[in-house]
Amino acid sequence: MCLMFAILVLLVFSTSSSYSISLAHSKIPRFGFSPTQLKNAHDALTQKVDKSDHEIFYFNQDLDHFTFTPKSYMTFQQRYAIDFKHWAGAKANAPILAFLGEEASLDHDLAVVGFLGDNGPRLKALLVYIEHRYYGKSMPFGSAEEALKNASTLGYLNSAQALADYAAILLHIKEKYSTKHSPIIVIGGSYGGMLAAWFRLKYPHIALGALASSAPLLYFEDTRPKFGYYYIVTKVIKETSERCYNTIRKSWKEIDRVAAKPNGLLILSQKFKTCSPLNESSDIKDFLGTIYAEAVQYNRDWVTNMCNAINADPPNRKNDLLDRIFAGVVALKRNQTCYGTNMLLQPTKNNIAWNEKNNHIAWSWQSCTEIVMPIGYDKQDTMFQPAPYNMSSFIEGCQSYYGVPPRPHWIMTYFGIQ
Repeated sequence: MCLMFAILVLLVFSTSSSYSISLAHSKIPRFGFSPTQLKNAHDALTQKVDKSDHEIFYFNQDLDHFTFTPKSYMTFQQRYAIDFKHWAGAKANAPILAFLGEEASLDHDLAVVGFLGDNGPRLKALLVYIEHRYYGKSMPFGSAEEALKNASTLGYLNSAQALADYAAILLHIKEKYSTKHSPIIVIGGSYGGMLAAWFRLKYPHIALGALASSAPLLYFEDTRPKFGYYYIVTKVIKETSERCYNTIRKSWKEIDRVAAKPNGLLILSQKFKTCSPLNESSDIKDFLGTIYAEAVQYNRDWVTNMCNAINADPPNRKNDLLDRIFAGVVALKRNQTCYGTNMLLQPTKNNIAWNEKNNHIAWSWQSCTEIVMPIGYDKQDTMFQPAPYNMSSFIEGCQSYYGVPPRPHWIMTYFGIQ
């Protein structure tokens, strides 16, 4: 497995997807980055792929691979794509490189995943890309509205079901194209990287090997390092600009001070041009913490550009500390009519926004059931106000939101530590 130590702190650049960060300030857990929110980051870090080489297929997939209840026999159409362009064929026992989709649509993956396209021609490989259930067009129950409606329908969204999906499709492909002796290498990034590693563990008779890029396999329970994710975020920003670091560090108390004023939350909403009114100061704190982490995780130049904006002296010299912070937001997010601090409440004016919302709902469910990563703001994360991860609060919030509690120990129980 590559990048195993870097995996532990998550300060690595994913080949395909972002990773969830549960922010500790919220009473109701925040569920992290929506993968398609960061499409520009992936475009900058991965090679563009010529999608015209891919043929799209749909597989009649079982809803539930593990029970024999009548409902388990329901099926849905799962989307996948194959690139035959450089394949040497079954007679040559040419390999199969299979990208295991993560918390994004297949369209997104085909647009940004360059590893298969870079290495496929040299290996004369068949290139396969499989969409994860409940993302993109691979929706059970006929539509996203039904599939993402509540815990009863979302309950079939988990990593074990996803791995079984991939197994069924890869065996189907091997049979359809008579590739009995073609070795399969499964590939994924971030959550998809975890899936690739887990697939090799659970289905070694199907996959000869796995490439798990930026896969935080050990970031569960007490296996995480003492100084974790936000310690590295702090370190990178401080090394980039100590002035920027100090401005951000001081901003949290200033947000609290403004929020305590009469109409303070309205003032903050106006200052940060939020798309919806703030309910509490933690809304804007979580939003800012997320974008600082985005900048560090995905592109060092983003950190420089953000800090340059925060550090810049305005022509009128009238802007205050929070104006500087907002300048950093604009540098990262570009100039928008408003900035959504809650993905679930953002307007959906087009199909792209609608898909982003669906992806966020699906990933929120996964983050609030089995992909439970204990990441908070510890005292060593000096750029942030201390707010250690509180598992009891997280469980309570998830149960309140979905009606079912998380199973924070299940991943390590089911997959173990390798």
